[in-house]
Amino acid sequence: MAGNERKLTPAEERRQQKLNEVTQRLEEEGYTRNDLTIDLAKANVIISFASVPVFVLGIFLYYRLCGVQGFGMGVKGLIIYAIGYIVLIVAHELVHGLTWSFFSPNHWKDIDFGFIVKTMNPYCTCGEPLEKGQYILGAMMPLLVTGIIPTVIAFLIGSFPFLLVGLSLIIGAGGDIMLVLKLLRFRTDAKEILIYDHPTEAGSIMFTR
Repeated sequence: MAGNERKLTPAEERRQQKLNEVTQRLEEEGYTRNDLTIDLAKANVIISFASVPVFVLGIFLYYRLCGVQGFGMGVKGLIIYAIGYIVLIVAHELVHGLTWSFFSPNHWKDIDFGFIVKTMNPYCTCGEPLEKGQYILGAMMPLLVTGIIPTVIAFLIGSFPFLLVGLSLIIGAGGDIMLVLKLLRFRTDAKEILIYDHPTEAGSIMFTR
């Protein structure tokens, strides 16, 4: 999930070896490998710019629904935001793992978590190929659970700090959105498609047959 120049951790080297084995097995079965990865550093820049309209729209809607009195923060609000953000960042990766583990052959044993210090990105990866729909569901579920739902709750209860948490996690799912869009833009006439979450870079590997 980062550039090739980055030194891999022992866990990443193990997962890379697993990918090589899976690739060899699937190619022997007639599948073709297609790497669909993105530059994580560039993705972070794009997501930073995209965050502006997301926050503007979210705050505007909050103002229309809750009024000016709902914009209070204070020390309590900052604490709510900090705790909520940390909790949901962790939950974001857990939701990835829980969703993918439901479909993966060995369930939770196929899920790994990690953190890339260079780009300050936590990640979750699945060590088995999944069907296209299963992979996309696992990739997008955190957007719903940790981003959209908390934002809607913030509107309902009139909590500005919680709104900022929800909007932050919507932005936090930006990389997932980009990866899924790249996957969906890939055109193929193949009848069988398997998706393998890339073990060391941002993106996935599509096996087609």
